[in-house]
Amino acid sequence: MRSCFDEIYSRLAAGIEPELEGWWVEGGSKVENDIFEWSRDHRVHHKYSETDADPHNARRGFFFSHIGWLFVRKHRDVIEKGRKLDVTDLLADPVVRFQRKYYKISVVLMCFVVPTLVPWCFWGESLWISYFLASILRYTISLNVTWLVNSAAHMYGNRPYDKYISPRQNPLVTLGAIGEGFHNYHHTFPFDYSASEFGLNFNPTTWFIDFMCWLGLATDRKRATKSMIEARKARTGDGSA
Repeated sequence: MRSCFDEIYSRLAAGIEPELEGWWVEGGSKVENDIFEWSRDHRVHHKYSETDADPHNARRGFFFSHIGWLFVRKHRDVIEKGRKLDVTDLLADPVVRFQRKYYKISVVLMCFVVPTLVPWCFWGESLWISYFLASILRYTISLNVTWLVNSAAHMYGNRPYDKYISPRQNPLVTLGAIGEGFHNYHHTFPFDYSASEFGLNFNPTTWFIDFMCWLGLATDRKRATKSMIEARKARTGDGSA
């Protein structure tokens, strides 16, 4: 999700060519809202992190930030601040509009139908096992790993870049979410496409974006400079790195 919805649409940390952009309709396999709604809420999360305007405010506890926020109505501050954000870039994007229009259909196809049919058609797995393993179990695991970014990565770990904010560096989340656990860095330098200082560490999402750039399908990667990172660590870091 980060390589698409976060880096490309939420924070404009990189650009992509039309040939690659059309592939993002596959985001329906995650069932985490369409590109427009996900990106808008994520922009609110970054701008008003750990306040009532944050959709999954970690100050309300682990359960709320992990999954509880999905079972209650959005706080009025989330709605109010979301309406004030400039999302004209999203509204002007034809792929975003298309995916939003056909989101429910893409969810059914990409999250349930295709994952079930592939094992059944190509290596003779039973429909029962295909449905519960490739579709339901895969979906459940991917959701919880993603939610750990909102919960665990905002509560457990060190803060080498900014000790005054809640997001942390969490290696376990990094492993599960393929590079998303460098969260203190991500919130300190939200414009950085790699979401981590050490891009050569375990960060497959960054590798994917770099590979797309090598193919000519992605452009304009934004990166925090070494001097900027060191200055910020010296000024606000907790001294752990």
